[in-house]
Order: sequence, then C-alpha cells, then structure tokens
Amino acid sequence: MAKIVFIEDEPALQQSLGDFLRSNGHEVMAALNGEDGLAMIQKEHPDLVLLDVILPRMNGIEVLRAIRNDPATQATAVIMLTNSEAGETIEEAVRLGAKAYLVKTSYSLDEVSEKVKNVLGA
Repeated sequence: MAKIVFIEDEPALQQSLGDFLRSNGHEVMAALNGEDGLAMIQKEHPDLVLLDVILPRMNGIEVLRAIRNDPATQATAVIMLTNSEAGETIEEAVRLGAKAYLVKTSYSLDEVSEKVKNVLGA
C-alpha cells in the first residue's frame, strides 16, 4: 500500500488515525510539528501527506508551500486536516495543490479511507 507521512500535533488523533491507516495496510510515519514533518517528507518521499493546518514550529500552509517549492516533493499528494470547512485556509491549501481536506470535528473513518483511496488513485 502507500507510504504516508501524518503531521498532527494532537497525539490521540495521531495515534487513532495512524492505527486506522496501518490497519488498512499503509506504512505510516508521524510527526508532531511542521518542521519535523517537513524533514520527514524530504527524507522519506511519501506517496501521501496528511497535514494538519495548525501546527507548532511551522504551520500546515507553510509546510504545504515548502513541499510545492521543492522539486523533489512538489508532486506529493496532500490531504489537509482542519477544524473548520470555512475560511481562507482551505482556499489557500487548494490553491497550493492540496488534493482534499478533512474536517477533524466531523470526519468518519469511511470518509478518511475514501479520500485516501481517491487521492492515491487506488
């Protein structure tokens, strides 16, 4: 299956969603902040990045911008995680090439699975 980097600063969400993705056969590597996550992306060259918007030490939009500006990672698929469907953040993420987003307060595991499959073209 896919190699996924999951950047999320809430350990419980990182654990539960990471476990779900692993149970679906994916290799999941996790980071708790934007800087560590970007370094992991640059080292591991994942198939997909699940990226929280609000992160310490470099927010999700900054990480996404850095991914897109690096020729080695610019084609990496990204799904953003956000607390709200509204706002300029989603628009900015889509403009920067995020393939999809999940609202953390209302997603289902079926929705996660479906978006991952769609983004990966599986």
